[in-house]
Amino acid sequence: MKKYIFVTGGVCSSLGKGIAAASLGSLLECRDLKVRMIKIDPYINVDAGTMSPYQHGEVYVTDDGAETDLDLGNYERFTSSPLSQKNSITTGQIYQEVIKKEREGRFLGRTVQVIPHITDEIKKRILQIGEEDGVDVTIIEIGGTVGDIESIPFLEAARQFIHDKGKKRVLFVHLTLIPAVAGGELKTKPTQHSVGTLREIGIQPDILLCRAPYKLDEGLRNKISLFTNVETEAVISAYDVKTSIYEIPLVYHDQKLDDIVVQHLEIDAPHCILDAWQNVVNIYNSSSVTVSIGLVGKYVDLNDTYKSIHEALVHGGIANGVRTEIRYIDSESLEKEKDLDKVFDQVQGILVPGGFGQRGIQGMIDAARYARTRKIPYFGICLGMQVMVIEYARSILGMDDADSTEFFPTCPNPVISLLAEQADIKALGGTMRLGRSESRLLPGTKIATIYTSDSIFERHRHRYEVSNSYRKVLQDAGLIVGGVTPDEALVEAVEWPDHPWGLGVQFHPEFNSKPIKPHPLFTSFIKASLDKKRNEQ
Repeated sequence: MKKYIFVTGGVCSSLGKGIAAASLGSLLECRDLKVRMIKIDPYINVDAGTMSPYQHGEVYVTDDGAETDLDLGNYERFTSSPLSQKNSITTGQIYQEVIKKEREGRFLGRTVQVIPHITDEIKKRILQIGEEDGVDVTIIEIGGTVGDIESIPFLEAARQFIHDKGKKRVLFVHLTLIPAVAGGELKTKPTQHSVGTLREIGIQPDILLCRAPYKLDEGLRNKISLFTNVETEAVISAYDVKTSIYEIPLVYHDQKLDDIVVQHLEIDAPHCILDAWQNVVNIYNSSSVTVSIGLVGKYVDLNDTYKSIHEALVHGGIANGVRTEIRYIDSESLEKEKDLDKVFDQVQGILVPGGFGQRGIQGMIDAARYARTRKIPYFGICLGMQVMVIEYARSILGMDDADSTEFFPTCPNPVISLLAEQADIKALGGTMRLGRSESRLLPGTKIATIYTSDSIFERHRHRYEVSNSYRKVLQDAGLIVGGVTPDEALVEAVEWPDHPWGLGVQFHPEFNSKPIKPHPLFTSFIKASLDKKRNEQ
């Protein structure tokens, strides 16, 4: 029988529900269960694609081209659960579908209401995933905070699952805050109020994950249990880990979280085998060498904007037995900086990530030029590759006015231009080149050597490409085209000649990196940066 776990949050946002849900998923997978993950976002946007990075952090892209919340990235990094557009549910999607049905007359003249029509649509979306053949457990993370008006229909739908499926098939995990006040004393009152609010909706949590700066003692867990009606052993201490987030599954397992879950849901599952996770944590904790990477971006005030890149760089460090230190450098501020030696002092590699708009572009170009001329390993992703091409055209071909039509629509030398199929598109949401597609790697190139293959599949999210009108002149000037689409119509990767590691890709390899299976490009980039550090010593 299919089982369902709902993960909710209380007191405040950004407590780490996504990592908690993903960690639980990884524990259940280690017990040989087939898990599926769903993220519910209560915002009215249809998806995260048109939202500012400062509002919502990174937009994570699935194989089928869905632009989703960054927590789906956590799901992919921690579990083997396949993800698609179906795994991301928003208020916008739900109401859009219900209104569409109403316009088509499918409610037979009845008044359309939140209950049952909205809640039924929510349950239908969850069951589309949860009732698939072979699925044992579906974990549904409900975004936002209990008490938010936006979350109420989703919490009501979750409550109805108990009625529909029975108590032994549904489990509620509530993540809540135990703050430390002056003197370090931990306070349980916010958690008591949070659980009280959840119970007013009709949901009694079965497990509490208590976020705190340090581990809860037995007395505090007993107190929380008394006031929340949750068994003491199910009051789990979700304390701050000192090293890596990949330690969290081990922390939860040590407190028997997976045992509590399978017992409550009456699942017959083998014991947890966490050797792979333990190996990742051991390598990270034993690393005595640090490699410093300068990430030159335009949204560096919010690190979640580059969450997948950050983690992929960490994975590349783990693959090389080193720790990756990431220094975030604001590309807009870099434009005013005269002494780049000072900015990039003690940096062994430079990465320029994706982004949109003209702001801060010159700073990225300056960073690319610095990396190229100083022989510093450089990794350009999406916009970072386009910046690489613009800089090469300006510096090597003498095209001082080379640019992208995204930033300068009438520039005399548009080495980067809009994809032909994007020319007449007016709507912004879900209209870019999105999702998984094939690239062909050219023999003898660095990127082909790294992948050890001439055909790869990676995810895309962009509207602009290297202009074919300039492809030959760039190649004649030495720029190496390392990858193209199967029909050779579009450039997918470029490389600098006579450079230890200067590589740009139009796709987003960070979306396919896991701590247990680091992406080869990030592994190679960190190795090149490590080699630079060793050569300097």
